[in-house]
Amino acid sequence: MLPPRPARSLSAVLRPDDPVARALTASTAAGAAANGVFYSVSALFFTRVAGLPATTVGLGLTVAGAVGVLGALLAGRLSDAVGAHRVLIAATAGQGLALLAYVLVRDPVPFALVACAAVGCRAVQGTALSAVLAVAFPGDDRVVVRARLRVVTNVSIGLGTCAAALALLAGTAQAYSAALVGTGVLTLMACLPLRALGAHPAGRAGAVAAPTGPGPAGRSPLRDRRYLAVTALNAVVGLHFGLQTVGVPLWVAARTDAPAVTVSLLMVLNTLLVATLQVRASRGTHHVPAAARAVAGAGALLALACGLYAASAAGGALLAVLLLVLAAGVHALAEVRGEAGAWGLAFELADPRRPGAYQGVSQTGYSLSAMAAPLVVTTTAVGLGTPGWVVLGVLFAAAGAATPLVVRAAQPPRAVRTRASASSAGSAASAASTGRSATTVVGDSRGAAPRVSTRGSEQVREGPAPT
Repeated sequence: MLPPRPARSLSAVLRPDDPVARALTASTAAGAAANGVFYSVSALFFTRVAGLPATTVGLGLTVAGAVGVLGALLAGRLSDAVGAHRVLIAATAGQGLALLAYVLVRDPVPFALVACAAVGCRAVQGTALSAVLAVAFPGDDRVVVRARLRVVTNVSIGLGTCAAALALLAGTAQAYSAALVGTGVLTLMACLPLRALGAHPAGRAGAVAAPTGPGPAGRSPLRDRRYLAVTALNAVVGLHFGLQTVGVPLWVAARTDAPAVTVSLLMVLNTLLVATLQVRASRGTHHVPAAARAVAGAGALLALACGLYAASAAGGALLAVLLLVLAAGVHALAEVRGEAGAWGLAFELADPRRPGAYQGVSQTGYSLSAMAAPLVVTTTAVGLGTPGWVVLGVLFAAAGAATPLVVRAAQPPRAVRTRASASSAGSAASAASTGRSATTVVGDSRGAAPRVSTRGSEQVREGPAPT
């Protein structure tokens, strides 16, 4: 199976050579397009068609967010037990059915139940996808594949948003209902490419299947203080997503002289910059020190963006728009670097014997961040103005700066490659003649968990050196 090659065009991102990456790309495109439609029409459907008060919608989604946090954590253990690809397929199908069920709700309790199912399944999806990437690709490839999937996500959400404009222009109950049905159908269609993940018994895709046979249980991520600390710091940095979706729109409308359409301009700018820069920004972040530095740089850039957002309230409309565009550009740079670093740390600091459990903890951090972000950004930036922006800037900068310190405090010694014996060389030559990959063992003095990675056609197993 071919390793992912550097993407030189959008077509290379959308149609990767690797069959596992291609299946994930197709599924991600369908699911993200569904999300784009849902984000655009759901609030109007719930309030205008279902007749639910806005406060009821908010409360139901808050409860659903809590369910999502729990789902993200438990999905890790489930992925290790039955196979991450199976969990991913089941969660995607469950979310599709839940989105279809939204069309039928007219009362608060059914709405809350359906929301819990939809948000919970989406959280499970996130953990299962990360677990698939963790076991199906070596370190340098999985961050690249994850970056490409994020590009696909942004582009597809944009396309879904454009499609939702048809329903918004019609403005009828039938149009909103049809749009929601479309989101459910698209999400169910996202299950179809995922079936290919279980169809490759050898190579990378073979690792996606559930583990079989006896073996070491691995370390619990809940006892891995370094991993928990890094997850918590990434969750703090991840608050900036709430800044994009909640804080900045409210800030533009309430505190600046910029026209309301500026919000759309900033969202389009973010989408374009992320789609253009994410893969490039992810290069090298499969190395732990580089990933930590990326998160630190993202925290500093976010602090700068907060200062620019705050300054946009001091001038007239033209100056406000210019400062907001500049802030959004800096914010997008922070986003692509921060995500790249977070992925690298989540993958590389995890015990490879328990990929699902570790990715579950990582995704739980994202879920907690997403749940807390609206309250945090509205209380600080929107509620306090410039002092609130200062608080957020300091928070982002501090969390980013602390990440390399936490990583460095427990950095394992550099692995030492053992020299292959004559018999090993003979085995490697035999493996090469039969088309199999050669395996090299890399150990360190700490007795860390074994890690298998592939560089080209060579597999490298990192962990305790054989005696």
